[in-house]
Amino acid sequence: MTPWPRAALAALVGVLLVGPAAGCGDGAGADVLGPGEVAVELRLHHSRFVPEDLTVEEGTTVRFVIHNVDPIDHEFIVGGGAVHARHEKGNEAEHGAVPGEVSVPAGETRSTTFRFDRPGTVVYACHLPKHLSYGMEGEVTVTPR
Repeated sequence: MTPWPRAALAALVGVLLVGPAAGCGDGAGADVLGPGEVAVELRLHHSRFVPEDLTVEEGTTVRFVIHNVDPIDHEFIVGGGAVHARHEKGNEAEHGAVPGEVSVPAGETRSTTFRFDRPGTVVYACHLPKHLSYGMEGEVTVTPR
């Protein structure tokens, strides 16, 4: 038996993790994740988040699985304005104990969870020096139930 190529296996795992809530249907709401608990795979590639935008239903807990394929370290911080203002000061060298905050070393994979409780827009970003100014951020649109 021939082993699966890595890319094909990674694509299959991504589909299995996200499941049918991530756009397998037709019509309105097909790309809205949730409710409940879902997993989303993100890639950090060329100092960008892929995907850059997600939509989740209010009350959804997302487990972000973040693959850093870049040759440099990054971080993944998701939350409101106060969270991002704190991280812009750069006082924390490592992340991982707080939900929604994780350091992702070059070539490695890390995960964190975050619950989206209110409709609106929530930003995720990398606040390492110059990364945010380079455009390393994304948005989660939270829709009402």
